[in-house]
Amino acid sequence: MNPLPPSSKTMLKILGKEGALTHKDLVKKSKCSPRTVRFALQRLKENQLIIEKANMQDMRQIIYQDIRVPVRKNWLTEFGLRCMNIPDREKGTS
Repeated sequence: MNPLPPSSKTMLKILGKEGALTHKDLVKKSKCSPRTVRFALQRLKENQLIIEKANMQDMRQIIYQDIRVPVRKNWLTEFGLRCMNIPDREKGTS
């Protein structure tokens, strides 16, 4: 395993805390440039620390997930509601 740059460590920390996110979400949460996020994700993929999944709501987008974080059964529903800015009924938030 190659040593990770600081940007990759930041992305891994965000994915571990927030769960699966799109590239756009990672750019917003990390406040890094899109190019830096792409570089960080590439390094994480090379080290097999993240997985890519298709976004079923928008097949043009890829969702990145830390392999150490288990997938919640209702994750897709929560992600879909968040993408459409629909409040989560259980939490009462968007």
